[in-house]
Amino acid sequence: MTMPKSMKAAILVEQRKPLVVTEVELPQTLDVGQVLVKVHYSGICGSQLGEIDGVKGPDKFLPHLLGHEASGTVVDIGPGVKHVQRGNKVVLHWRKGAGIDATPAKYRWAGQTVNAGFVTTFSEYTIVAESRVTVIPPDSDLQVAALFGCAVTTGFGVVTNNAKVRIGDSVVVFGAGGVGLNIVQGAALAGAYPIIAVDLYDNKLELARAMGATHLINSRSVDARQGILDIAGAGGVDAFIDNTGQPAIIEMGYQLTKPQGRVTLVGVPKAGNNINIYSLYLHFGKGLSGSHGGEAVPQEDIPRYHQLYRAGRIKLREIITNVYELVEINTAIQKMRDGSQAGRCLVRMDNETPS
Repeated sequence: MTMPKSMKAAILVEQRKPLVVTEVELPQTLDVGQVLVKVHYSGICGSQLGEIDGVKGPDKFLPHLLGHEASGTVVDIGPGVKHVQRGNKVVLHWRKGAGIDATPAKYRWAGQTVNAGFVTTFSEYTIVAESRVTVIPPDSDLQVAALFGCAVTTGFGVVTNNAKVRIGDSVVVFGAGGVGLNIVQGAALAGAYPIIAVDLYDNKLELARAMGATHLINSRSVDARQGILDIAGAGGVDAFIDNTGQPAIIEMGYQLTKPQGRVTLVGVPKAGNNINIYSLYLHFGKGLSGSHGGEAVPQEDIPRYHQLYRAGRIKLREIITNVYELVEINTAIQKMRDGSQAGRCLVRMDNETPS
């Protein structure tokens, strides 16, 4: 097939600045293991806000494309690709799945190279590694499908693989964004009680209640530490899951978990923002660990979770609260920052796909 010569895309040109929405030139051939995908809907994750803000330090790959969860249709495949075919509906994800880890594509804009990783999704088309696409049924809801790229797989993976939540465990979920809501929902599926959702914004907390949170704490108006103890008891909680990356919250979680409790870090602190803990308790069974996308295995987990959604066992459409056009992506990002955007917002990349 004929490769599209150009596409609209949102580029990170400078850290801590709005994305530049512009026309970008695509490579005209696919390398071994590369897959050309027409993107339908992309989610915006807190990780992208972190990239824009430079939480991990200076970015040596600027300018580059962003985005790591989306739904799309395979347009073409490069040599060696076996796990997807032209015309397949797919989920694009950042966790490595089945297939080739292809060389990341390089695009062109304004006479310079625009870098990309194994997967990027803030564009009308994208060239990704085979290992970052998983086939879904052709009649899948393409808005919901985008959430399987990160929000769902990370959230449920955190519950089962990292925090290892058991029936009757008490759980705190600090931060009720797109991933946090699915952590709440996963904890509810696992039979946890109580499930305490903590956030700064009531609109996010109300969504957490709809996902299965049994108790809500607005940490802007209530002391979160005391609120958690009042609900869970002086003995503390079994699992504390932090989505904020704030050292003070991580330290509080470490203090509030039981002697055999688990603290799971989903959010990433800014470079240089270290935590300060008394490590003795780690020798006697307390756990403190970071999550890497819930340790999800996309080719196994996405079909399982998709089946749960189709059976009505999990809520995902309720998490999608806004759909923006690509030209509105900076508005969407700002609404995430100021708390007015609850749940997961999507960006529609393909004007031919109904909103």
